[in-house]
Amino acid sequence: MICTLLFLLFVPEWSGPARIPLLGPDPSFTVEPVALDPRDPQRRRVGDLVYLGGVRLKSRDPQFGGFSALTLVGDRFTLLSDSGDIVRFRLDSQWQVHDQSFAELPDGPSTGWEKRDRDSESMSVDPNTGAIWVGFENYNAFWRYDPSFARAEAHVAPPAMQGWPVNMGPEAMMLLPRGGMVTIGEVKPWRGHKGRAGIVFAGDPTVDPRRGFRFDYIPPVNSSPSDMTLLPDGRWLILNRRFAWFRFSNVLTIVDPAEVKPGAQVRGREIATLEAPLIHDNFEGVTATQEGRATVIWLVSDDNQLPVQRSLLLKFRLDPVAQGDRN
Repeated sequence: MICTLLFLLFVPEWSGPARIPLLGPDPSFTVEPVALDPRDPQRRRVGDLVYLGGVRLKSRDPQFGGFSALTLVGDRFTLLSDSGDIVRFRLDSQWQVHDQSFAELPDGPSTGWEKRDRDSESMSVDPNTGAIWVGFENYNAFWRYDPSFARAEAHVAPPAMQGWPVNMGPEAMMLLPRGGMVTIGEVKPWRGHKGRAGIVFAGDPTVDPRRGFRFDYIPPVNSSPSDMTLLPDGRWLILNRRFAWFRFSNVLTIVDPAEVKPGAQVRGREIATLEAPLIHDNFEGVTATQEGRATVIWLVSDDNQLPVQRSLLLKFRLDPVAQGDRN
């Protein structure tokens, strides 16, 4: 009784579960250029990637950050945090931001006290309808939103993912060009398998979540997938993350979708590694676009809203080189 009285005294307006903190009404933030190699600002190449530039995103809003996914449609970026916050903006050729806006997911699996009640970790846009799909890690669920992120249209928790542990769900997800979806979790696959659990859904998983097949994704050593995206030529680009000795590093791999078959063990070809002394952080979001004939790759990092980490947005051009020429 005493505990109840104290609670009512200090939280007189409480009438149910409170929301996690949200971004404030001022959507302004700044950008600060960053180098690929702080020791050598002129360095441009890492593996099969050519560095085209990058910035650190900074805001006075304490909720800003935690970005786990991004999309780029035209010149408009959408960043999604693992707390359900949405940051939109345009970026010009001089790396200046315009038309910033803050928002929040209008609905989702839960709206409780903690970040894990949302934990939106992956995002993909349907190029035909503009609908936006979001993967929620702790709920092993996918939600579809309208193109403006104003309302939720459908959602599903696929039966094949029900056994995935908490905080090890659909970290990576993307829509497929001929319909359907692919997702890769941080969890190890089913008994007797290796790598990480992968599922290809044959169609809209909210309509028939049982149509599709399982496969195993074998990530680089000591890594787990943190996001994936479709390259313009139809191949899959997978962003993998490592954490060792209190440092993050990332390995990008490319998978030929022709190799992804029921029960297959799939290994991507490693194309680049971001690790010290190069710029490095907890990169969790990747997207790919085309500029002329160039394939452009964007990465965004999740700073976990900690002062020792940064919200970074990096731009690369995919430019394969001979194996012996990589550095």
